[in-house]
Amino acid sequence: MLKFLFIGDVVGRPGRDIIASRLPQLRAQHGIDLVIANAENAAAGSGITGVIAKTLLSCGVDAITLGDHVWDQKGWEDEIGSFERVCRPANLPASNPGRDHVILQAKGFRLAVFTVLGRQYLNIKADCPFLAADRMLKEIGDKANGAFVEIHAEATSEKQAMGWHLDGRAIAVLGTHTHVPTADASVLPKGTAFMCDVGMTGPYASVLGREVKPVLEKFITGMPRRFEVAEQDVRLSAALVTFDPKEKRATKCELITIRSNASGPRVSLDGGHSND
Repeated sequence: MLKFLFIGDVVGRPGRDIIASRLPQLRAQHGIDLVIANAENAAAGSGITGVIAKTLLSCGVDAITLGDHVWDQKGWEDEIGSFERVCRPANLPASNPGRDHVILQAKGFRLAVFTVLGRQYLNIKADCPFLAADRMLKEIGDKANGAFVEIHAEATSEKQAMGWHLDGRAIAVLGTHTHVPTADASVLPKGTAFMCDVGMTGPYASVLGREVKPVLEKFITGMPRRFEVAEQDVRLSAALVTFDPKEKRATKCELITIRSNASGPRVSLDGGHSND
Protein backbone atom coordinates (compact mmCIF):
# COMPACT_ATOMS: atom_id res chain seq x y z
CA MET A 1 0.00 0.00 0.00
CA LEU A 2 1.00 3.60 -0.62
CA LYS A 3 -0.13 6.58 1.44
CA PHE A 4 -0.37 10.11 0.06
CA LEU A 5 -1.12 13.17 2.20
CA PHE A 6 -2.56 16.30 0.60
CA ILE A 7 -2.42 19.42 2.79
CA GLY A 8 -5.05 22.06 2.08
CA ASP A 9 -4.44 25.78 1.46
CA VAL A 10 -1.52 26.83 3.69
CA VAL A 11 -2.39 30.30 5.02
CA GLY A 12 0.38 32.63 6.18
CA ARG A 13 2.91 32.04 8.91
CA PRO A 14 0.49 30.13 11.16
CA GLY A 15 -0.04 27.55 8.43
CA ARG A 16 3.66 27.29 7.68
CA ASP A 17 4.56 26.94 11.36
CA ILE A 18 2.18 24.07 12.07
CA ILE A 19 3.53 22.18 9.06
CA ALA A 20 7.09 22.67 10.28
CA SER A 21 6.24 21.51 13.81
CA ARG A 22 3.86 18.62 13.09
CA LEU A 23 4.52 17.16 9.65
CA PRO A 24 7.65 15.09 10.47
CA GLN A 25 5.88 13.18 13.24
CA LEU A 26 2.69 12.90 11.19
CA ARG A 27 4.61 11.27 8.34
CA ALA A 28 6.18 8.78 10.71
CA GLN A 29 2.98 8.05 12.62
CA HIS A 30 0.92 7.21 9.53
CA GLY A 31 3.68 5.81 7.33
CA ILE A 32 3.07 8.49 4.71
CA ASP A 33 5.04 8.04 1.49
CA LEU A 34 4.45 11.38 -0.23
CA VAL A 35 3.20 14.79 0.91
CA ILE A 36 1.68 17.42 -1.39
CA ALA A 37 0.61 20.87 -0.20
CA ASN A 38 -1.29 23.71 -1.77
CA ALA A 39 0.66 26.83 -0.78
CA GLU A 40 -0.92 29.58 -2.85
CA ASN A 41 -1.79 31.52 0.34
CA ALA A 42 1.45 30.83 2.20
CA ALA A 43 2.90 34.37 1.91
CA ALA A 44 0.91 36.65 4.23
CA GLY A 45 -2.26 34.93 3.05
CA SER A 46 -1.81 35.59 -0.66
CA GLY A 47 0.71 34.01 -3.01
CA ILE A 48 4.08 32.42 -2.35
CA THR A 49 7.75 33.37 -2.51
CA GLY A 50 10.90 31.43 -3.26
CA VAL A 51 12.02 31.57 0.37
CA ILE A 52 8.71 30.15 1.55
CA ALA A 53 8.74 27.41 -1.08
CA LYS A 54 12.21 26.34 0.06
CA THR A 55 11.08 26.33 3.69
CA LEU A 56 8.04 24.14 3.05
CA LEU A 57 10.03 21.70 0.93
CA SER A 58 12.63 21.42 3.69
CA CYS A 59 9.91 20.58 6.25
CA GLY A 60 8.90 17.35 4.55
CA VAL A 61 6.57 18.58 1.81
CA ASP A 62 7.45 16.71 -1.39
CA ALA A 63 5.56 18.90 -3.87
CA ILE A 64 3.80 22.27 -3.83
CA THR A 65 0.73 23.12 -5.86
CA LEU A 66 -0.75 26.56 -6.45
CA GLY A 67 -4.06 28.17 -7.39
CA ASP A 68 -5.62 31.44 -8.52
CA HIS A 69 -3.27 33.51 -6.30
CA VAL A 70 -0.23 32.00 -8.00
CA TRP A 71 1.16 35.37 -9.21
CA ASP A 72 0.20 37.57 -6.21
CA GLN A 73 3.75 37.96 -4.89
CA LYS A 74 6.07 40.20 -6.88
CA GLY A 75 8.99 38.36 -8.46
CA TRP A 76 7.58 34.86 -8.05
CA GLU A 77 7.12 34.57 -11.81
CA ASP A 78 10.92 34.82 -12.10
CA GLU A 79 11.56 32.23 -9.37
CA ILE A 80 9.02 29.50 -10.04
CA GLY A 81 10.99 27.94 -12.91
CA SER A 82 13.86 27.06 -10.60
CA PHE A 83 11.70 24.79 -8.43
CA GLU A 84 11.41 21.26 -9.79
CA ARG A 85 8.80 20.27 -7.20
CA VAL A 86 6.46 23.24 -7.58
CA CYS A 87 3.75 23.41 -10.24
CA ARG A 88 1.33 26.15 -11.21
CA PRO A 89 -2.19 25.31 -12.46
CA ALA A 90 -2.06 23.32 -15.68
CA ASN A 91 -4.90 25.18 -17.40
CA LEU A 92 -3.33 28.62 -17.21
CA PRO A 93 -2.18 30.02 -20.57
CA ALA A 94 0.82 28.10 -21.91
CA SER A 95 2.84 31.33 -21.89
CA ASN A 96 2.80 31.38 -18.06
CA PRO A 97 6.11 30.44 -16.45
CA GLY A 98 6.57 27.35 -14.31
CA ARG A 99 5.83 23.64 -14.62
CA ASP A 100 2.30 22.38 -15.23
CA HIS A 101 2.97 19.15 -13.30
CA VAL A 102 5.56 17.37 -11.19
CA ILE A 103 6.39 13.69 -10.89
CA LEU A 104 7.28 12.24 -7.50
CA GLN A 105 8.63 8.78 -6.66
CA ALA A 106 8.12 6.52 -3.66
CA LYS A 107 8.73 2.77 -3.35
CA GLY A 108 9.32 2.57 -7.10
CA PHE A 109 5.95 4.23 -7.83
CA ARG A 110 5.88 7.39 -9.96
CA LEU A 111 3.09 9.81 -9.05
CA ALA A 112 2.18 12.68 -11.38
CA VAL A 113 0.76 15.74 -9.63
CA PHE A 114 -1.12 18.59 -11.28
CA THR A 115 -3.77 21.20 -10.55
CA VAL A 116 -6.63 22.56 -12.64
CA LEU A 117 -8.50 25.76 -11.84
CA GLY A 118 -12.26 25.81 -11.91
CA ARG A 119 -13.95 28.47 -14.00
CA GLN A 120 -17.14 29.08 -12.02
CA TYR A 121 -16.85 32.37 -10.04
CA LEU A 122 -13.05 32.56 -10.40
CA ASN A 123 -11.79 35.72 -12.04
CA ILE A 124 -8.70 34.35 -13.77
CA LYS A 125 -8.00 33.37 -17.35
CA ALA A 126 -7.98 29.57 -17.57
CA ASP A 127 -8.84 26.88 -20.10
CA CYS A 128 -11.61 24.34 -19.52
CA PRO A 129 -10.47 22.28 -16.48
CA PHE A 130 -12.06 19.07 -17.78
CA LEU A 131 -10.35 19.22 -21.16
CA ALA A 132 -7.12 20.33 -19.49
CA ALA A 133 -7.21 17.32 -17.15
CA ASP A 134 -7.75 15.02 -20.15
CA ARG A 135 -4.83 16.65 -21.93
CA MET A 136 -2.53 16.33 -18.93
CA LEU A 137 -3.31 12.64 -18.42
CA LYS A 138 -2.60 12.00 -22.10
CA GLU A 139 0.65 14.00 -22.08
CA ILE A 140 1.92 12.37 -18.87
CA GLY A 141 1.15 8.90 -20.23
CA ASP A 142 3.74 6.32 -19.27
CA LYS A 143 5.94 8.84 -17.44
CA ALA A 144 3.96 8.04 -14.28
CA ASN A 145 2.15 5.08 -12.75
CA GLY A 146 -0.74 7.21 -11.54
CA ALA A 147 -1.98 10.78 -11.25
CA PHE A 148 -3.01 12.96 -8.35
CA VAL A 149 -5.32 15.77 -9.45
CA GLU A 150 -6.16 18.88 -7.45
CA ILE A 151 -9.14 20.96 -8.54
CA HIS A 152 -8.84 24.47 -7.17
CA ALA A 153 -12.37 25.79 -7.55
CA GLU A 154 -15.17 27.75 -5.94
CA ALA A 155 -18.19 25.66 -6.94
CA THR A 156 -18.74 22.29 -5.28
CA SER A 157 -20.68 21.19 -8.36
CA GLU A 158 -17.60 21.73 -10.53
CA LYS A 159 -15.43 19.79 -8.10
CA GLN A 160 -17.88 16.90 -7.89
CA ALA A 161 -18.19 16.81 -11.67
CA MET A 162 -14.40 16.58 -11.95
CA GLY A 163 -14.35 13.65 -9.53
CA TRP A 164 -16.82 11.73 -11.70
CA HIS A 165 -15.05 12.80 -14.88
CA LEU A 166 -11.76 11.30 -13.69
CA ASP A 167 -13.08 8.34 -11.69
CA GLY A 168 -10.90 5.35 -12.53
CA ARG A 169 -8.36 7.51 -14.35
CA ALA A 170 -6.79 9.30 -11.38
CA ILE A 171 -5.69 8.06 -7.98
CA ALA A 172 -7.32 11.07 -6.32
CA VAL A 173 -9.29 14.17 -7.21
CA LEU A 174 -9.17 16.52 -4.23
CA GLY A 175 -10.53 20.04 -3.99
CA THR A 176 -9.11 23.24 -2.54
CA HIS A 177 -9.79 27.02 -2.52
CA THR A 178 -12.84 27.40 -0.27
CA HIS A 179 -10.80 26.78 2.92
CA VAL A 180 -13.55 24.81 4.70
CA PRO A 181 -13.15 21.00 4.99
CA THR A 182 -16.11 19.08 3.60
CA ALA A 183 -17.71 15.91 4.97
CA ASP A 184 -17.64 13.96 1.70
CA ALA A 185 -14.33 12.08 1.76
CA SER A 186 -14.96 8.97 -0.31
CA VAL A 187 -13.68 6.46 -2.82
CA LEU A 188 -15.68 6.65 -6.04
CA PRO A 189 -16.93 3.45 -7.72
CA LYS A 190 -13.99 3.04 -10.09
CA GLY A 191 -11.39 3.62 -7.39
CA THR A 192 -10.63 7.35 -7.31
CA ALA A 193 -10.34 9.06 -3.91
CA PHE A 194 -12.44 12.22 -3.76
CA MET A 195 -13.17 15.16 -1.47
CA CYS A 196 -14.71 18.51 -2.39
CA ASP A 197 -12.38 20.52 -0.15
CA VAL A 198 -9.63 19.31 2.15
CA GLY A 199 -9.81 22.51 4.18
CA MET A 200 -7.34 25.16 5.24
CA THR A 201 -4.06 24.79 7.08
CA GLY A 202 -4.02 27.94 9.15
CA PRO A 203 -6.03 29.88 11.77
CA TYR A 204 -9.66 28.76 12.11
CA ALA A 205 -10.70 31.55 14.54
CA SER A 206 -11.08 33.69 11.45
CA VAL A 207 -12.95 34.22 8.22
CA LEU A 208 -11.11 31.92 5.79
CA GLY A 209 -7.85 32.65 7.60
CA ARG A 210 -8.25 36.42 7.97
CA GLU A 211 -9.01 38.52 11.07
CA VAL A 212 -12.74 38.58 11.69
CA LYS A 213 -13.33 42.29 12.44
CA PRO A 214 -12.21 43.86 9.15
CA VAL A 215 -13.99 41.18 7.12
CA LEU A 216 -17.23 41.83 9.02
CA GLU A 217 -16.81 45.57 8.56
CA LYS A 218 -16.44 45.20 4.81
CA PHE A 219 -19.53 42.98 4.59
CA ILE A 220 -21.57 45.51 6.60
CA THR A 221 -20.27 48.82 5.23
CA GLY A 222 -18.99 47.88 1.79
CA MET A 223 -15.85 49.91 2.45
CA PRO A 224 -12.42 48.45 1.65
CA ARG A 225 -10.44 47.00 4.55
CA ARG A 226 -7.03 45.41 4.95
CA PHE A 227 -7.41 41.72 5.81
CA GLU A 228 -4.56 40.55 8.03
CA VAL A 229 -3.93 36.84 8.62
CA ALA A 230 -5.46 35.69 11.92
CA GLU A 231 -3.48 33.79 14.55
CA GLN A 232 -5.78 31.69 16.76
CA ASP A 233 -6.99 28.07 16.60
CA VAL A 234 -4.38 26.97 14.09
CA ARG A 235 -5.04 23.61 12.45
CA LEU A 236 -3.43 21.43 9.82
CA SER A 237 -6.15 20.07 7.54
CA ALA A 238 -5.37 17.39 4.98
CA ALA A 239 -6.68 14.36 3.14
CA LEU A 240 -4.91 11.03 3.61
CA VAL A 241 -5.30 8.69 0.64
CA THR A 242 -4.39 5.01 0.79
CA PHE A 243 -3.72 3.46 -2.61
CA ASP A 244 -3.28 -0.17 -3.63
CA PRO A 245 -0.84 -0.27 -6.59
CA LYS A 246 -1.67 -3.92 -7.35
CA GLU A 247 -5.39 -3.25 -7.66
CA LYS A 248 -4.71 0.21 -9.14
CA ARG A 249 -7.32 1.90 -6.98
CA ALA A 250 -7.59 3.95 -3.82
CA THR A 251 -8.87 1.98 -0.84
CA LYS A 252 -9.41 4.82 1.61
CA CYS A 253 -9.78 8.61 1.74
CA GLU A 254 -9.98 10.36 5.08
CA LEU A 255 -9.80 13.87 6.50
CA ILE A 256 -7.00 14.51 8.99
CA THR A 257 -7.17 17.48 11.36
CA ILE A 258 -4.39 18.47 13.75
CA ARG A 259 -4.88 21.34 16.23
CA SER A 260 -1.78 23.25 17.28
CA ASN A 261 -3.10 23.88 20.80
CA ALA A 262 -3.46 20.18 21.58
CA SER A 263 -1.04 18.61 24.04
CA GLY A 264 1.08 16.73 21.56
CA PRO A 265 0.12 15.92 17.96
CA ARG A 266 -3.52 14.97 18.53
CA VAL A 267 -4.92 13.67 15.28
CA SER A 268 -8.58 13.18 14.44
CA LEU A 269 -9.68 11.18 11.44
CA ASP A 270 -13.04 12.61 10.39
CA GLY A 271 -15.48 11.15 7.96
CA GLY A 272 -13.06 8.73 6.38
CA HIS A 273 -14.30 6.31 3.76
CA SER A 274 -12.94 2.89 3.01
CA ASN A 275 -14.03 0.30 0.54
CA ASP A 276 -12.55 -2.53 2.64
